[in-house]
Amino acid sequence: MNADGTSERQWSVLVPAIICAAIALGLHLYTNIFAGYGFFRDELYYMVCSERLAFGYVDQPPFSLAVLTGIRATLGSSLFAIRLLPALLHAVTVLLAGMIARDMGSRTGGTTLACLATALCPVFLGISTIYSMNGIDLVLWALLAWIFLRLLKEPTPRRWIIFGAIAGIGLMNKIGIAWLIAGLFIGLALSVHRRQFKTPWPWFAGGIAALIFSPFVIWNAMNGWPHLEFIHNAVQMKYQSQTPVTFLSGLIVNQNPVSFILWFGGLIWLLVATRARPMRPIAWAYLTALAILIINWHSKPGYLAPGATMLYAAGGAWISGITRTWMRRVVVYGCCSIILVTGIAILPMALPILPVDSFIAYTQAIGQAPSTAEGHELKQLPQFYADMFGWQGKAEAVAAVYNALPDSAKEDCAIFADNYGRCAAMDIFGRPLGLPPVIGNHNNYWLWGPRDHQGETVIILGDRNDAHNDFEHVEIARIIPCRNCLPYEDSLAVFVCHGINRSIPEIWPAIRWYL
Repeated sequence: MNADGTSERQWSVLVPAIICAAIALGLHLYTNIFAGYGFFRDELYYMVCSERLAFGYVDQPPFSLAVLTGIRATLGSSLFAIRLLPALLHAVTVLLAGMIARDMGSRTGGTTLACLATALCPVFLGISTIYSMNGIDLVLWALLAWIFLRLLKEPTPRRWIIFGAIAGIGLMNKIGIAWLIAGLFIGLALSVHRRQFKTPWPWFAGGIAALIFSPFVIWNAMNGWPHLEFIHNAVQMKYQSQTPVTFLSGLIVNQNPVSFILWFGGLIWLLVATRARPMRPIAWAYLTALAILIINWHSKPGYLAPGATMLYAAGGAWISGITRTWMRRVVVYGCCSIILVTGIAILPMALPILPVDSFIAYTQAIGQAPSTAEGHELKQLPQFYADMFGWQGKAEAVAAVYNALPDSAKEDCAIFADNYGRCAAMDIFGRPLGLPPVIGNHNNYWLWGPRDHQGETVIILGDRNDAHNDFEHVEIARIIPCRNCLPYEDSLAVFVCHGINRSIPEIWPAIRWYL
């Protein structure tokens, strides 16, 4: 500790960060243990992908799936085990918010405010509820921003190497972090720090990131650039309903509307305050990512959500600059109280902590209609919650039909579905029930191919109108009700089909669906 107590003060402002991180972690652990909701659609697909490790996948880079392989090998595949890491990563993100705020000059009150907003941010809670690349992306954005902030203060070669490595890992997890990386370099070029480009280290960091990311690029080139097709289709079809208006309004709503003054105020502070001038590239980075996503036109608000962490921290530093102690305390206590109260009120919409019937009653009482960014018809649950129901029941129904087949029909029986949620559910839940590996035409299931099936007997899980035109004989063996599913996942039919018009390998190239 320095004689003036500087080191002690720096660590004392992190105490509220630790408390807020514990709050975030506790909320997730409670949800994972007691909520009673099942695996999310994407989690099942992730587990299947983690059993087929590669340098790339149609819909994502490989890092999060390699991590999931390690989790399943060490902790198992229970719901709690799969969701433990994203819960921990949210807590780490809260700590990073405190560290960024501290390095921006925040006092204890401002750090508390930044960390509380990060801990109770609805979109952060939702992202970290399930295992996905998004939970990892959340902490990598914050970590990259913190390392970059330290670079602005002291640009050592070691820090540039660390920055390049984190950037590369971030790209191998989710390419959306490229917008942050581009923004940070643009911010560097627009600031007094541009002289760093005269040294080799920013270029060396970029080379490290490109080298780490290169296996995914090579994999795409070798497989016909499936990820580019996936992104194009998602923008043109899946998120067609999204516009710059829904994007900007979603940023405000999903991050808790009352926290808008904190993160927007932090952004303005970075742009105009004299004290914030050395840190201004952080603001330019956020604005660059914002501009890219608005120009894209059909962007989801969640694409920029991880950037809120560094703005919450800036907001804490901004409020810490209030010179009169009594006024600063009033602002901090008032804002913390409002964020805490509204955060608790919004909590059931961000975390599945209420039983379904209680959740429906709660949302009806406050006039909150279920929502989705993908334009699907909904029942009484938002898409995020509805996609946690019905998967095991689908697998059990298909397994019952399959196991009732004669042994001769089972030998070359293909089990097919046309979206990765249905396929993955039958793979994960159907395996203990005797189901063979499933085939499908959606994303990586199409890339894995038809597994030498010719189509002599095919069991199809799909809508009631599926399959009738492709086979000579089609029997609906079972209808699967699902009360809490999305409407298009309810009342699915299990078809038993014979006499295919063309063999499965013949029709396979024409049924690819990357979305």
